[in-house]
Amino acid sequence: MDAVPILKLGSTLLVSIQVDLQDQTALQLQEDLAERITQTGARGVLIDISGLEIVDSFIGRMLSSIAGISRVLDATTVVVGMRPAVAITMVELGLSLDGVKTALDVEKGLRMLQPADATSPEALLLGLDADRA
Repeated sequence: MDAVPILKLGSTLLVSIQVDLQDQTALQLQEDLAERITQTGARGVLIDISGLEIVDSFIGRMLSSIAGISRVLDATTVVVGMRPAVAITMVELGLSLDGVKTALDVEKGLRMLQPADATSPEALLLGLDADRA
């Protein structure tokens, strides 16, 4: 089982899922991400799913669960890069990502996670507040 890498960019954790997840890998990602949020004090989690061809009901529930766990740990989750075909299939199947914020791409997702008082995307990447930027 391959672990999904979790990168830290300032106060944000970036997860880029480039292969379709097996159930066990998704469960491990949930545990690893909760641990990293706790270790780093991250305020944001950005999950890039642009590499996924399919988001089934289990993966959809896992994304919702990750967002819920992150919220309890004082971090906001944004899922980015959903392909149009994936979005259409999810709606047709009645699947929803309750409590999960979404954005079209990584750049827009990072903007959503940017603190209201930060002055630039660079401040977000460096984890700086506006008064320290």
